[in-house]
Parts: sequence; structure tokens; C-alpha cells
Amino acid sequence: MSTKEIQEKLVGRMKAWQVVEDASVKSTNEIMEKSQNPLIKLVMEIINRDSQLHKQVQAFVVDMYEKQAVSLTPEEMGDIWESIEKHVQLEKKMVGHVAETLEALKGRKMLVPEYLLNYLKQDEQKHDDMLSSLEKFKKGMYPYAS
Repeated sequence: MSTKEIQEKLVGRMKAWQVVEDASVKSTNEIMEKSQNPLIKLVMEIINRDSQLHKQVQAFVVDMYEKQAVSLTPEEMGDIWESIEKHVQLEKKMVGHVAETLEALKGRKMLVPEYLLNYLKQDEQKHDDMLSSLEKFKKGMYPYAS
């Protein structure tokens, strides 16, 4: 398969995925309307916002091929890299805080706080992973940059 065919397939998949994300948003809205439970409403709101953001990411991928390619220069990375490194430290702090809090709750049968704190831990870890991957991208793309 040619690069162009792969790109066309990727764009098609992103557009199809956006339709599913729209269905997810609609579904979570319906569940929030039906439920009076604050935990259920919170979980549905989280999923709803994630689906909206996923759709935005998918649109970004589509736009890279249908509108304008995305580029990133070593200078652009260099201009912000110190700030990104500081943010990495913030994410690590947040992961540490939630891990400590979860440890304090261990065995206490505090199911709802544990459930929500585990969500926060995973989400903060995801942010840390994204930033770490960005650093790998930086190093792979620009081996002379440190």
C-alpha cells in the first residue's frame, strides 16, 4: 500500500471514529439526563468531555492531510522545552499526591473516593506519559537537541 493510500485510509478511519465519538457524547448526555446520582453524572461528564476532546484530536489528524501539514522545528521545541520540563515535574507531583492519598485509603472501604482517585491517578499518569512521549519525539526527530 502506498503512503497516499495509507493516509487516505487514516483520514477515513478518523472521520468514522468522529461519528462514534458523537454517539458517545449523545449517549452520555442521555444518561446524565436520566440519572440523579452525582457519581454517575460526574463519570458521564468525564467521558463526555473526553469524547469531545477525542473528536478534536481526530479532526486535527484529518486536517493534517486535508488542509495543512503540521511541522515542528527544533527552535519551536527549544523555545518551550524548559516550560514543558517544569510541567512534567508538576504532573509527577500530582501523581505522587494521589498515590499517597490512595495509600492512606487502602483497606478503608471508601469505594467512591478510591474510584475517583484511581481515575485521577490514571489521568495524571496519562499526562506524564504524553509529555514523556513528546520528549522521545523531540529526541528522535532532532537527535542533536537535548
